[in-house]
Amino acid sequence: MGYDVHGFVAGRKLILGGVEIPHPLGLDGHSDADVLLHAICDALLGAVGQGDIGEHFPNTDEQYRNISSLKLLSQVRKIVEEAGYLINNVDAVILVQEPSLKSFKPQIRKKIAEELKISEGDINIKATTNEGLGFVGRKEGIAAYAVVSLLRNKN
Repeated sequence: MGYDVHGFVAGRKLILGGVEIPHPLGLDGHSDADVLLHAICDALLGAVGQGDIGEHFPNTDEQYRNISSLKLLSQVRKIVEEAGYLINNVDAVILVQEPSLKSFKPQIRKKIAEELKISEGDINIKATTNEGLGFVGRKEGIAAYAVVSLLRNKN
């Protein structure tokens, strides 16, 4: 299971699942702050006992400044494969008051499938509001949760 959260900030693009989402605010972070991909990375790393995204790609390392989180996801996929596992599926939920992500879900699934080298049918992306409650409901930021299942590679 993985979780991540980032607050909104002016002057940055909003990137979720590797897709640029039209919005006046982006997310604050060292990389592109793709909260969804960070949650998926953490779920994958945790499933193979390899710590978390901050251990592998620390925000104190300048090589990761503004990096696309798709590149981080690709590196995490390699870590999973080197540990002897195959990615079976990904299920994620994005907590966001606005913007609506309904029309972007197919693009997001496609990007993630390409990086993880699995079928789009093995990826599920959900988005929900926080019904106006908490920091998400106040439109201060976005959070994401992800769960993955892996299979032991028998090769």
